[in-house]
Amino acid sequence: MEEPATKWSATIRVATKSVARTNTRLGAKLRRLFLGAPIPTAREHHERLSLFFGLPVFASDALSSAAYATEAILSILILYSVTAMALQPAITISICALYLIVVISYHQTVFAYPSGGGSYIVASDNLGEKPALIAGAALLIDYILTVAVSVAAGMAAIVSAFPALHGMLVPLNVSLSP
Repeated sequence: MEEPATKWSATIRVATKSVARTNTRLGAKLRRLFLGAPIPTAREHHERLSLFFGLPVFASDALSSAAYATEAILSILILYSVTAMALQPAITISICALYLIVVISYHQTVFAYPSGGGSYIVASDNLGEKPALIAGAALLIDYILTVAVSVAAGMAAIVSAFPALHGMLVPLNVSLSP
């Protein structure tokens, strides 16, 4: 005859397996509902992005961060003085050089981490835990600032279309920013 503790353990094991099986089925149904059917392995190769399309898609953070750079440069230089506009070509060349560095970096990361690797993973593998945490924190701040800049640019466009809202520009930006 089995001891009560053994019977209890066997019952828990059976119940746990049943719940795990149900959760797996539920998870699979939810994934299929939101993401669609999985791509068959035979078709997987045809669904990959080339380098030409992949870099802009996966480097969208850098691109979206810079989408408003020209306007920001011009508005600050105009506020400073008209003679400061002579600095625009040097600033533009510096930004283009920075873009080139970012593209080369992304290109190297794609080849070094073909299954995917963000800043945290890359820094962790190559530099250690503290630099990886700094990279992760910098990414978090970057994402928040990207949204804030996008909201500010959107509100500036709305205010330019409806000048009566100009007095509400700051409150609108604050209320819509993260």
